[in-house]
Amino acid sequence: MTAQPGARILVVDDERAIRRFLGLALEAHGYRVLEASTGKQAIRLTSSDRPDLLILDLGLPDMDGMEVLAKVREWSAVPIVVLSVRDREGDKVRALNEGADDYLTKPFGQEELLARLRVALRRSAGSASEPVIRIGNLVVDVDRRRVTLGDAELSLTPTEYDLLRLLAQHAGKVLTHRQILRHVWGPVYESEAHLLRVNVSNLRRKLEPDPSRPSYITTEPGVGYRMMDALDPA
Repeated sequence: MTAQPGARILVVDDERAIRRFLGLALEAHGYRVLEASTGKQAIRLTSSDRPDLLILDLGLPDMDGMEVLAKVREWSAVPIVVLSVRDREGDKVRALNEGADDYLTKPFGQEELLARLRVALRRSAGSASEPVIRIGNLVVDVDRRRVTLGDAELSLTPTEYDLLRLLAQHAGKVLTHRQILRHVWGPVYESEAHLLRVNVSNLRRKLEPDPSRPSYITTEPGVGYRMMDALDPA
């Protein structure tokens, strides 16, 4: 299922073969494709053509992709999915903290990439900001601060609720430890990872049939956590 038929995707990669492969795959699924081979060209096209999403490589010939990401984020909230050979946790965390919506490493699976794009496009269209968020059997009523799982209402602490709401509002997206700590506890707690681990563990005990094999809140090792996609429950 394509979230936005005809959505325009800007593919930013200095390798012509990658651009061609992605272009063919995306067009076959109903997307319109723009291409950029340099960072400056990517920034110019993002400004002039207003694509619906960017696929961004980090290894560009004129500037680092991280710089492109930072410059675009100064004025645009367009979804950005990083696609890079860099597989170090530090690179992933930095890209996500700079504002990337997702991060995939090369080589990548075409179906996984398409799934990530659908999530990012749907979230951009506003699906994640609905006052009632449904994720599988989980329902988060933001206006009433009420959470139900199946027919049962969950009893959550204020912190557990704030954490769950944040993850649910960004379902399908990896949130880094630092992002979560900053939003739920505040900037002075960005290094207090133990607070996050304890509260995620508590949430899993209340949400998951088997907390040791979580399906709602998954761990991205060394990076952060991801709530399963609200519109594609596993």
